[in-house]
Amino acid sequence: MRLRLRRLPRDTRDTLFLLGVITWTILPHLAHLPLWCAALSAVVLLWRGRLALAQAPLPSRWAVIAVLTVAAGLTLITEQTLLGKEAGVTMLVLLMVLKTLELRARRDALVVFFLGFFLVLTHFLYSQSLAVAAAMLVSVWALLTALVLAHMPVGRPALKDAAALAAKAALLGLPLMVALFLLFPRIGPLWGLPQDALGKTGLSGSLKLGGVAQLATDDTPAFRIRFEGPPPPPQSLYFRGPVLTDFDGDEWRASPLLRHSWQPPRLQPFGPARRYELMLEPSRLAMLPLLEATVAVEPEGLAQAGLRAVLRHDLQWLTDRPVNDRLRLQASAHPRWRLDEPGDALSLRRHVELPPGHNPRMLAWALALRRQPAFANADADTLAAHLLDLIRNGGYTYTLAPGVYEENAVDAFWFDRKLGFCEHYAVAFVVALRALDVPARIVTGYQGTDPTPVDGWWVVRQSHAHAWAEYWQPGRGWTRADPTAAVAPERVVRSQALQPAPGLVAGALGQVSPELLARLRRQWERMNQGWNQWVLNYSRSSQFALLERLGVSAPDWTDLSRVLIGLLSAASAAAAGWALWDRHRQDPWQRLLARVRRALARRGLQPLPSDGPRRLAERLEAAHGPEAAGPAARALRELDALRYGRDGRRRPPAGWFSSFRRRLPSA
Repeated sequence: MRLRLRRLPRDTRDTLFLLGVITWTILPHLAHLPLWCAALSAVVLLWRGRLALAQAPLPSRWAVIAVLTVAAGLTLITEQTLLGKEAGVTMLVLLMVLKTLELRARRDALVVFFLGFFLVLTHFLYSQSLAVAAAMLVSVWALLTALVLAHMPVGRPALKDAAALAAKAALLGLPLMVALFLLFPRIGPLWGLPQDALGKTGLSGSLKLGGVAQLATDDTPAFRIRFEGPPPPPQSLYFRGPVLTDFDGDEWRASPLLRHSWQPPRLQPFGPARRYELMLEPSRLAMLPLLEATVAVEPEGLAQAGLRAVLRHDLQWLTDRPVNDRLRLQASAHPRWRLDEPGDALSLRRHVELPPGHNPRMLAWALALRRQPAFANADADTLAAHLLDLIRNGGYTYTLAPGVYEENAVDAFWFDRKLGFCEHYAVAFVVALRALDVPARIVTGYQGTDPTPVDGWWVVRQSHAHAWAEYWQPGRGWTRADPTAAVAPERVVRSQALQPAPGLVAGALGQVSPELLARLRRQWERMNQGWNQWVLNYSRSSQFALLERLGVSAPDWTDLSRVLIGLLSAASAAAAGWALWDRHRQDPWQRLLARVRRALARRGLQPLPSDGPRRLAERLEAAHGPEAAGPAARALRELDALRYGRDGRRRPPAGWFSSFRRRLPSA
């Protein structure tokens, strides 16, 4: 392969390398591009590669314009616009691949390079993960290598030499890049990303059977948490999300009446509070999934994100706008607590309402249960314990693949199939309690963490999404009940969530060495944690903290600007000084030819500055005759081949000038 690559003409080799770079840069966008765009890009790149190998002429400009017109029309049909993120990225990809059909001059190549650099930036509109950053770092290096090759028009420079020069140039710019990262002001609208450029949604404000299952198959981190002191046991790690009260027979939602009730919670905490730190991934929800009974959140983290948060009567922490950036918080929660209803009996009545005409078998079953003497006057605790016992011993199975439940889903689950996961058990449990005239509601959020921490942080994934129930017990307030723990205690006690089938590579590696797979995953999580903590979470307050460490007391924007301008001025002065010092440095070939011309001038010739080795040989033979000037002329022609031949060298051979001078004829 390397031999075939070496035999290719220089233009063909450089074109194939550039096409490979473009393909690598586009690949991460495949999940976002319309299918026709990905197919068209692949066809154009393969076509361009074939033309390069065959050294065939490029298509006419009108043909390229026709393809571009069709592509723009398809973009307009697909995206309904030519503006915006999705349409813009699609058009950018198409422009770059179509431009490769016009690579007739260096200026065309420069257009492709800079379109490529711009395309690299667009990847971060979709993801700022470590994997994407590493892939784009390779793209930037490869694009710089192609740019270096384009500025080496003569000879056949090796790819490794161009890659080394590109890496050297990038490393020279690294200090300036780091300084800009550390000190460039984090101005919200400039520094932030478009709202539609954020990550996955995570929890939602409603629950429909099957919704949590979609999260349970998502293994991405939802947030990370670190405790002061030993962590609580897994079975107490409930992170509270939306509280759902209204049920229309198909979907659970927060009550519109209770949603706007901003009464503070009637919370009675017991025991000392436990402090913890939480790093939340963007959720696009106006809420914080904090540990249950979190009574205080330190305002600094919220202020950095420009958020305000309030604790509602049902223990939900709501924010004044969606959380669209990573958020780092410090908070404290009580391990034991009691929550009373702030409203009157009317608000509790909303928690026993069921839609008419739905799940008739459950209603009839509850009526029959109430007619039994043991349950006729039973309180909420007794009824809840009976339901949990039924789930534990009634032949129910915990599975992430229960199939689809359609009309009267609760009846079908409770009496027939008995297959489901947390949302099925929570929904059936709450419907049964309401049918027994017990106020009950559904709470969604996350439960448990990964079994081992990463650098002291416990990872909570989307696969830890969970739904549980709360019922009202007079004298004790709202009481948590987790029906999932009755059928699958390992899900709650050991945070052992059911996992979907692994991918091909992970599955094969897990079969060969589960421990190696777990170790690789922990290492990757550790790297991701460092990336999030030191790069993505580098905020305005981090900049001010850096200035304080540099000796600036009470820093503000003025100090930040002064330091940044000072560093840029110093860098500019250093660059100017280096350019002044370097102004006399010449290309080694030019320096050698200058010495040759001076040597020939001392022998009576008058060579021109534009004369190359071959022309100098002709002048030498004309002045001294072919016989006397033969050895020196042959040396000059050999030098011309070394410089401009098929395998041209970057530097002249050592000792050539001494040998040439000995061959010169006498003056």
